[in-house]
Amino acid sequence: MSFFERPDPRLMQSADPTPAGAVIAALVRDATALGLCVAVVAAAYAVNVAAGLREAARTRGSIVVVGLSAPATIVRDGRGVPHVSAADDHDLYLAEGYAQGSDRLFQLDLTRRYAYGRLAEVLGARALRLDEAQRAVDIDGIARRQLAALPPRDREALAAFSDGVNAAAANQPVPVEFRMLLYRPARWTPKDSLAVAVVAALELADSWHDVFARDAVWRGDRRCYDSRFPLSDARYDVTVDGVAAAATSAPAPARDCDGFAVVADAPRRAAGSNAWAAGALRSRDGHALIANDPHLDLTIPGIWYLVDIRAPGLHAAGATIPGIPGVVLGHNERVAWASTNADMTTTSVFVSGRLDERGWSSERFHVRFAPDVRAHYYRTRGEFSVADDNDPTRIALVRWPLYAQTRSTISTALALDRAHDVRDALRILGNYRGSPQNFVLADVRGEVAYHVAGLVPDDPAWGRYVHPARDGQRAFPLVPFDRLPHRNPARGTVLVSANNRPYGFGYPYRLSAQFEPPYRAYRIATLLRSRSAYDAAYFARMQLDTLSPIDLRIARDMARFAREHRRDVGADGVVALSRWDGRYTPDSRAATLEHALRTALYGEGRTLGAPRDERDVAAALAFAAREPRRWREAGAIRIEHPLAPMNFSFLNGALLPGAGDEYTIHLQEPGFAQGFRAVWDVGDWDRGGIAIPSGESGEPGSGHYTDLTRDWVGGTLPALPFTRAAIERNAAAVLELLP
Repeated sequence: MSFFERPDPRLMQSADPTPAGAVIAALVRDATALGLCVAVVAAAYAVNVAAGLREAARTRGSIVVVGLSAPATIVRDGRGVPHVSAADDHDLYLAEGYAQGSDRLFQLDLTRRYAYGRLAEVLGARALRLDEAQRAVDIDGIARRQLAALPPRDREALAAFSDGVNAAAANQPVPVEFRMLLYRPARWTPKDSLAVAVVAALELADSWHDVFARDAVWRGDRRCYDSRFPLSDARYDVTVDGVAAAATSAPAPARDCDGFAVVADAPRRAAGSNAWAAGALRSRDGHALIANDPHLDLTIPGIWYLVDIRAPGLHAAGATIPGIPGVVLGHNERVAWASTNADMTTTSVFVSGRLDERGWSSERFHVRFAPDVRAHYYRTRGEFSVADDNDPTRIALVRWPLYAQTRSTISTALALDRAHDVRDALRILGNYRGSPQNFVLADVRGEVAYHVAGLVPDDPAWGRYVHPARDGQRAFPLVPFDRLPHRNPARGTVLVSANNRPYGFGYPYRLSAQFEPPYRAYRIATLLRSRSAYDAAYFARMQLDTLSPIDLRIARDMARFAREHRRDVGADGVVALSRWDGRYTPDSRAATLEHALRTALYGEGRTLGAPRDERDVAAALAFAAREPRRWREAGAIRIEHPLAPMNFSFLNGALLPGAGDEYTIHLQEPGFAQGFRAVWDVGDWDRGGIAIPSGESGEPGSGHYTDLTRDWVGGTLPALPFTRAAIERNAAAVLELLP
């Protein structure tokens, strides 16, 4: 019965003569009906989600895929890693897209939404602030400009890859996350792949938030700046060649600088990656060797996707970022490449002066279960606006070279997949237009080389302060590629890169506001100097090393302090600190004690910390002495799914036992760790290998969701089959894609 329909008299006659009773009876009936409806809907939702938890993409048999010109094959090895082969480039990238879409469809869509600032559409108001921040950069606009300028060959690769992702979305089961959030993904496009590459570059860029934080110190009292944000720790500096260049004594601490009482040897939060290489003359089998372990957010599914791709004239293997075709880090048949974040300044920040009204635009945000929201942004061809962290009432302008860049980093990745040797790879890197990276290279001739590549503006601020508005009229030219730090190809050298300062005395550019502390680089160089020749197994063991030079120094200093000042941390505690070897091994109690001590004294995530006087050190010692656990428990971290904060923690991965800390080669800290470990014996590609922390598949119903964690914790480095014979020996599932 509609609202305007005349009531049926029979209903009136049968009504309860007591109005209150009739109302109550009606409410009871309605409540019961509503409850039944809610129960039915909840049950249907639960059944749908449960089904999604059990389902997984099909990996065997054959399937027709529109767009193929000839059959293509996806052979999965025992770890679920796809080995994709096709008759030409187009079919190869389409098949690779199909593999990624089968394994990581929700991750692809979530990354795309993060890039475009559209998470709130499916996650609700809690994601709105993140969306508003992302929209400031206008990644959608950057991706559109890059798509328009894309070379035809790369455009065709992205189009084929997109067709493959969409074919998988149409043919494979709907991933459980879509069932839980009750939506379906839009079609993947070439622009989406470009947006993923842009957001990856943005994550590696010098954040304007960091510039604002440094600016507050710079303007407060510049005498404090170098103590608060040291460029490096000279006691542990090493060159790119692994030669120690450390100072013999600790720098003198700065005192009482406008309220800052700081110490120069307090470490700051670590981030970054490790890479090192040895030329053929330094290896046991006469091949060059190269190792790489990038450090990124620790999530499930992981940020990296392992793959092997083969077509006439192209054969490459290693890791890529879901959403990007080809191989981003790895090797082809003749050359291998690794990278670490260069930690160099990419952003220039300016106080906003008079703004042109034509530069303002308004953007609408669709928010799930809430009204739409609008936000206003100021953009020019070379700059965009952000809120000033130090003064919320005003905006600042950010100049980020990639914002106005029309060349995509995907072009560089696709070109490296075809590089002939180290020299050819260096030529390709000369055109790299991303956030600056340290690239380490090795080829089958036994040569290794190093070069920083990327966009580094010659900005005199180097990220240390916010420019006055008048500086907005100045242009900061890019540092030329051939003037960025590098080492020429050689067969008898070793190379080291771990986000540390890559240059020595006399280099003309500062390049950074602050490099990562050199502790990992120092340790890598120490291990390389400990022998004259290496093999892949030794490089793999190095990646598991848990000794922290700075933590060992802190432990010795604190033990000495406790004895000299008769501070009670318990006799066992003092002995443990004085005897500790600096290794963050799972069974170590001394590692737990030292880490708790360092945290109490210096704080988490602080560059330089509290005043180091007797009372503070004593209090820190007393606090740390109450920590009874072994590092296995104290340093344990959970591999979390992005939806875990929404009470979907059943999607989480394993709990990794404590092993290593923020300053060890085996880097592991809450939410952050080695994203993969790879060692390549250059030319003997079936040796060495690559490992990831969880599994290749992003589907909980797959047997490859968490299956690789045991090997990861155990330190095993499985080979990535590369030759046809090795792939056939390790084949576990074969899917043929038919035109």
